[in-house]
Amino acid sequence: MSQDPNDCGRITKLLKAVSEGSPAAMDKLVPLVYDELRRQAHLYLKKERKNHTLQTTALVHEAYLRLVDQRNVSWQNRAHFFGVSATMMRRILVNYAKKRNRIKRGGPNENLPLDEAMCVASKDREIDLLALDKSLDDLSELDKQQARIVELRYFSGLTIKETAEVLRISAATVKRDWKMAKTWLRAELKDLAAG
Repeated sequence: MSQDPNDCGRITKLLKAVSEGSPAAMDKLVPLVYDELRRQAHLYLKKERKNHTLQTTALVHEAYLRLVDQRNVSWQNRAHFFGVSATMMRRILVNYAKKRNRIKRGGPNENLPLDEAMCVASKDREIDLLALDKSLDDLSELDKQQARIVELRYFSGLTIKETAEVLRISAATVKRDWKMAKTWLRAELKDLAAG
């Protein structure tokens, strides 16, 4: 999420103007955030099955439309915006997988490879997107911050520092909670797979 420092300040100012209802600010915001949203969408879809029918551009556009349609969000800064975009993209993909499973009427759940940091047994291990989503919801019941850290690190590809910026906590706290969340998720996903 590295950008020109001048763009970072401009994004924050434009987001605040968007929160105040400025349509002109929205038009200026799009070119500044599009590449980062595209990078996030690419990371999400890279973890999906190879023949996934949802394309990067479609995911970006759907997420962007939902983001800018948020009426009660007071955008704090660009990190807040991109953090919310990670959540939005996760929801879109989970809803897409749920819809696909309903259409198949009991077909297998969609799988996505879990990055090396989250592998349970081996680098090639795959987990079910819907199972991961359920596990993250369960983790959120126990510790909302840990669940949010997983969402930002795993789904959005944010660094420790970027995650700390979005959540307004220290990098040390992010590292500690990331480690604890990975351990918890490994056990949870192993139980679901055995289950």
